[in-house]
Amino acid sequence: MSWHSSHLPILVLVSFLTLLVGRETVSGFRICSYNVHKFDFQKALKYRLVHTLTRIVYRCDICLLQNVVDPDRRAINSLLSSLNRYDGYNYKSVSSKGLGNSPDDMQQYVFIYRTQTVNVTDRYQYESKPRTFVREPFAVQFQSENTAIKKFALVALHTEPTQAVQEIDQLYDVFEKVSKKWNNANVMFLGDFHAGCGYMTRSDKKNIRLFTNSKFSWLIGDKVDTTVNTGTNCPFERIVVHGKAFLKEITPFSAKVYNFGKELKLSRTKVMEVSENYPVEVMLKSPALLLQATPITILLIFSAVVHCLL
Repeated sequence: MSWHSSHLPILVLVSFLTLLVGRETVSGFRICSYNVHKFDFQKALKYRLVHTLTRIVYRCDICLLQNVVDPDRRAINSLLSSLNRYDGYNYKSVSSKGLGNSPDDMQQYVFIYRTQTVNVTDRYQYESKPRTFVREPFAVQFQSENTAIKKFALVALHTEPTQAVQEIDQLYDVFEKVSKKWNNANVMFLGDFHAGCGYMTRSDKKNIRLFTNSKFSWLIGDKVDTTVNTGTNCPFERIVVHGKAFLKEITPFSAKVYNFGKELKLSRTKVMEVSENYPVEVMLKSPALLLQATPITILLIFSAVVHCLL
């Protein structure tokens, strides 16, 4: 028997185990959030702008778009059409109703997601009486086999700048409602909170339960600039998660701003045409494939290799 044929089973086993163990180190599940600044059908008619937005969103398994003004879905359908032609994945969306105080400024939250990696199990439009938000939070529960944590809820909020502190504090009440509704404490809040630059100060934190309650972790810090303009340095876009179980399944140091101007080599003017904010993102850990394999499967593999060597 030649060296190659005698060692082939071992090589197969090593390759297989390498694939199993290495799966988690090379993969992850990306969640993004982006205030696209009045994304409507007129904006969607601009080919280069939609192409840029496509290149931003396609990186994400789930991408929250805020400040969407699209009651007839023509803008979002245009973006979905571009995404579905772009990289071989299939994308769908789930949208809130138009939210706001003024008929001229009714904004939607839109979650765009890859159907190959995640699916929607439920949605919930938060409402309170009397109203405590200008644009009430919109929650969606997702399920994925590509994440270590299988079911989780994402809650979108684009605060009204002048009442940012009150609205961010009220997210605690939203958490209680959502977690009870779905019996799921794995909740992530994300969006343009206006959490800085005068709208929220350090002294305001004592009045915000998402800060005073240690079960909530702020993944985008106070010193992170999420704005495009060189004259500002503001941590507006934020990501907050509840609980140690969820935090444990976040890839360490993965929460960050995506400076697509730098990555895509676009001028600041081109970036500002899309929005005056940058997207933020975070990665969830993928399940190690080795942990998914049952003990009997692993035993059969080893038995087969031993049999070949005898």
